[in-house]
Amino acid sequence: MTPVGQRFLIIYSGVMTAVFAVSALYGFARAPQKMTIEELDVQRINLREPDGTLRLVISDKSKAPEIFIKGKEYPHPDRKTAGMIFYNDEGTENGGLIFGGERSKDGTKQSFGHLSFDAYEQDQTMALESNQSGNDRDTKLRITDYPDYSIVDLLNFMGSIKQLPPEQQKEKINAFLAEHGRPTTRLVLGRGMGKDRGDNSVMLGLNDMQGRPRIVMKVASDGTPSLQMFDSAGNVVGNLENMGQQ
Repeated sequence: MTPVGQRFLIIYSGVMTAVFAVSALYGFARAPQKMTIEELDVQRINLREPDGTLRLVISDKSKAPEIFIKGKEYPHPDRKTAGMIFYNDEGTENGGLIFGGERSKDGTKQSFGHLSFDAYEQDQTMALESNQSGNDRDTKLRITDYPDYSIVDLLNFMGSIKQLPPEQQKEKINAFLAEHGRPTTRLVLGRGMGKDRGDNSVMLGLNDMQGRPRIVMKVASDGTPSLQMFDSAGNVVGNLENMGQQ
């Protein structure tokens, strides 16, 4: 028979162990909600709502996210860059900031930056970007209209034809866009967007709802200013050039 004193110590030890375990678990559950650190090295940060909805991803190139639509992940055709991707209240991609650059093996300087905001379940309605390849540079602000169908329809269609040769894929995607509607550029403001590489002109272009140029205001590389207006067939109906030139 176990002595009363020894039995008491066993019971006391068991109770204290249980109390300690509960206290430790409670302490972990009630861990401080704020943390202050001086430096943090990570490859990716996912910002989520309390219910788990993804709202922001900050990542390096190797951990760049695919496309998320209402929390479901779809392959992205070419996103391999560092940046920040924004998501709406439903966990759907809503725009982002990406950037990069390097000197290529042949010594060519490369640089790019891109900030954009998306329509609901569609692509970029506004984009600000800058690109450099050697001495060729372009910087622009672009505003785009998008049709009202969900981009999921296009992603699913692209997935259904991914086994086809590239040229056939391109043809089928063009046919899909012709039937369902395609993006329409409405405004472009930028530098270096001429047809010749290395063009240093600046230009403001305004398009109609079909994406046809209607007003183009430009200062050419040589400093020549111009203002042109077009009809729906692309014919010049108004033209001002060399105004104020001396």
